[in-house]
Amino acid sequence: MQTWFVRTGSVSALVVLVGCGGGYSAPPPAGPTPPPANAATTVAIVGDRGAQSFNPNPATVVQGRTVAWQNSDSVTHRIVSNDGLLDTGNIAPGAASGATPLTTDGTNYHCSIHPGMVGAINGAGGTPPPCTGIYC
Repeated sequence: MQTWFVRTGSVSALVVLVGCGGGYSAPPPAGPTPPPANAATTVAIVGDRGAQSFNPNPATVVQGRTVAWQNSDSVTHRIVSNDGLLDTGNIAPGAASGATPLTTDGTNYHCSIHPGMVGAINGAGGTPPPCTGIYC
């Protein structure tokens, strides 16, 4: 009989503990962060697909104007120009980089986390500069 009371008491305690959710509910997931309003051009990051990782690719940005990257993928990316003059820092899924001024006449870039992701920005001649280095 004593075993029956112990089992019943344990089951009752378990039911009470499971029934009490503690009153905590997780905050709702944040929506996507829009690109900055002052970005002249926004490039979408669509995934680890080589030259198809960015849209548009190549992007058209006039020297002196700004470009932002919108991460539409489910993992973090970091956009860096092949010459090292541009670095967005990490861009979380759903987030956008800041508006980055383009200081050169066209450039080639890649994701430093996923080096196979490559992109280009057109120069004044309407085509990107020739790509050189290990990311081409």
